[in-house]
Amino acid sequence: MRNLRTAFGLLTTLPFGMPEAWLPGDSGRAAIWYPLVGVVVGGLTWLCWLILILYFPPLIAGVLTLLAWVALTGGLHLDGLADCCDGLMGSATKQRRLEIMKDPHLGTFAGIGLLLVLMLKAAALSLLAPSSGVAIILAATMSRWLILPAGLLPLAHTGGMGADFASGLRRSAIFITALLPLVIAFLSGITGFLAVLTALMATAAVLGLALIRINGITGDVLGMLVEVTETAVLLSFTVGVK
Repeated sequence: MRNLRTAFGLLTTLPFGMPEAWLPGDSGRAAIWYPLVGVVVGGLTWLCWLILILYFPPLIAGVLTLLAWVALTGGLHLDGLADCCDGLMGSATKQRRLEIMKDPHLGTFAGIGLLLVLMLKAAALSLLAPSSGVAIILAATMSRWLILPAGLLPLAHTGGMGADFASGLRRSAIFITALLPLVIAFLSGITGFLAVLTALMATAAVLGLALIRINGITGDVLGMLVEVTETAVLLSFTVGVK
């Protein structure tokens, strides 16, 4: 139960609470529950979306659904996205990039990155057909599962949440937890298969950029990974929509 509480405490604003004493590696040991947390977050967001599309035009419903989604997660991964956009996109040395990523101030690249991701998510949510709501659940759980294999990559520095996550992560959890997003993708048919492929390509792009620019991953990189892959999955379900 400790790891379950840690997973919900880290990844959501739901009133589960965090364990009183934080132990090194707790975030990694809790990773076995991350895809389940994604299902809960995605399920609650999906319910909001189902209600909103009954009363509002698609675009308004999409924006309000996104607000609910951000509220459920506390904007945790958006912060990582912003830091990575500032640190990874500009021209600087590796050390300077890491310093920029630690800076709490919002730069130009961060603003552009946040705006683009939020706009794409809102647009995708507004275009989803009523029968495609499972895309929200798949996006939330697939993105959180992808954090696990990413945790096996080299670390950009020895401190921070990325290092804590990697130190507690068990390789076996990667394979066990993969079943959840894969089952949801299977139930979604060919579109679910396309969404998984798109998410994997987005993952390769994010992690490849991190490896090139800072020679490894950080907690911020994992946050960016969640946001980008969530967006990729949602967009996959809008292919062909007119």
